[in-house]
Parts: sequence; structure tokens; C-alpha cells
Amino acid sequence: MSSLPSVEDLRLVEALVRHGSLGAAGRELRISQPAASNRLAALERRIGERLFDRDTTGARPTPAGRTLAAEAAHVLGHLAAIFDRTRAAARGEVLTVGTFASLAAWLFPALVELLGDVTVHQVTDHGDRLVEWVGEGSLDAAFVTIADQVRLPATVTASPVAVDRLALLTPPGVRLGDGRRPFAGLDVVAHTYDASADALHRRLSALGARPKPAATAETAVRMGRLLRCPVVLPRGLGLAYAAPDEQVSPVAVPSRFTLFMVTRRPPPPGLAPAADGLADRLGLEPASGGRP
Repeated sequence: MSSLPSVEDLRLVEALVRHGSLGAAGRELRISQPAASNRLAALERRIGERLFDRDTTGARPTPAGRTLAAEAAHVLGHLAAIFDRTRAAARGEVLTVGTFASLAAWLFPALVELLGDVTVHQVTDHGDRLVEWVGEGSLDAAFVTIADQVRLPATVTASPVAVDRLALLTPPGVRLGDGRRPFAGLDVVAHTYDASADALHRRLSALGARPKPAATAETAVRMGRLLRCPVVLPRGLGLAYAAPDEQVSPVAVPSRFTLFMVTRRPPPPGLAPAADGLADRLGLEPASGGRP
């Protein structure tokens, strides 16, 4: 028996996490519940770990099961796009590029414009996973802000593209205090796209705020409008999402984010010149220098 999981194994794990039931997962995959149960048991024996806790109420993934399901979703998504990428390659150059969710709606249109006739397959996920996928070769490039905060695979290089800082987005009617605690007694929605979220919350608390986390920049802005409270987020995203009656201003929290392009060595032809134009397209400060 192969030590590698089959596509059917991956589909079962991914479906089981979504449905929480072997019966429902089996119906989606058009196999019986006993067959699904036997396949899962065989997979667990091969891995040597329990993937799901199963009882009469359903199936719940263990930490190992959640990890395998995330990997399965990535592999299945990659497989599903193989024919499309192959057809696109026959018509011209194709690049598979990833970034994190908050930046996707902002970065991908700019990158497509800069790359011209190149077909860009777009992937979103967490920055550390995107870097890993560049290292393994399933992504041609990733645009992330954590390249200087994680250990990079030996096969990749990270080049700084642009610089951003935190800013304050203020919906209409929201009033801040004066002095050293401008957020005293206020909820403040906070979103950052690097690994400093905990530090940001501590800094806001020191300024009197009750920090409320948000998963994406769009979520942060919508929460701020709904709760009628200030929003702290990267300035570029604040400007991108702010309505005409909303103010984006400096915030009394030290910050600096660098957007990196992560590629294998050497970078794909044409991508580096396009990346040079991203700072201007995104309204950010150009970066200089590089990381080997």
C-alpha cells in the first residue's frame, strides 16, 4: 500500500470536516457509510494518528485531522485548477500567485494590470502557508508581510516591495478623547496583517481602548461602522475601504509593515519589474533593499 494519501482519501477528510458526519460525507462522495468508515480507519492506520473523534452524534476532527483537512483542501484546489492552468499555458505565460485575504482585493487587480497578458491564478491563505507553498513549488510567488518574521525555506528569496503603517479610520460622529488616553472608554476595532496583533492590542489597551479583533480589513471597517467606533488598521487598507465621510489619520501606535514578494530562485521572468510598480498602484511607500 502506498504511503501517500490518495485523492479519495483527501476528498473524504475534507468532506468529513465540512459535514461532521460520515454518512453525509459518504453521500457527497457517493459511497456508503461503512465504506467511508473503513477508508477513514485505513487512513488513520497508515498515518498512525487518530484524525476524527467519532460517536453517535457525528465526527469531530482532532488537531491532526484539522491539519490534514487544510492540506487536503489545498491539494484538491491545486488539482482542480490543473486543466485550467494547462490550457492557459498553451495561450501564454501563467503565474500562480498568493496573498492573504485582506490584501487580495487590493493587490490582485493591480498585479493583473501590471503583468499585462500574463494569466494570474489567484490564491489566498495565511502568509506562513503561502511561503511554504512557494518553497514547495505550488506557488510562483506570494505577497506577504511576515517574510521577516518566519524562517524562509532555503529555496526561496524575499524582496521588499512596499511599506505601510497603521492608521486610524474614524466613522462619522465618533469622537476621541484628548491627552495620553485618546481611546479611554471606547471600543476600538483592530486589524493588522502581520504577526503583531497581540502587541497591537496591548498598545491600544494602554491608550484606554477596549480592543476588538477583526479577521480582515473589510470586516474591521464594517464592524467599526456598525459599532460606531474607531478602527485601527494598515493605512493603505484604510484608504482603500474608507467612505467619503470617513477620516483616515495617523494613530499614536508605532508601526511599520513591509510587503514582501516571496519567490523561488531565480524569480519568474517579468514578475520583478511588475512588483516594482506595485507600491505606486497600491498608494504605498516604495521599499528599498532586500533579503537574501
